[in-house]
Amino acid sequence: MLKPRHQYAVYILTNKKNGTLYIGMTNNLERRVFEHRSKYVDGFTKKYDLNKLIYFEIYQYVNDAIEREKRLKAWKRQWKINLIEEYNKDWNDLTSDWYD
Repeated sequence: MLKPRHQYAVYILTNKKNGTLYIGMTNNLERRVFEHRSKYVDGFTKKYDLNKLIYFEIYQYVNDAIEREKRLKAWKRQWKINLIEEYNKDWNDLTSDWYD
């Protein structure tokens, strides 16, 4: 029997273009973004109203996702902005069609 394939996401949230950035990692991106938007947990994203998903990467292995998250968090801000704008020049919310 085949084991189900796991998926892990490293993601970046913001509140506006060139605003505050938050980098996180999860095994369920849709649920996690919903939790951030719902202000489910007190913390950084709630304090700064970070609710727009502007970038994400998918990994099969949790260790790869954890390593990538750590590396991105260590990057200079401009490097993070360059990464975002390479794939999402206008900083559009990538979840615009996920929820009703």
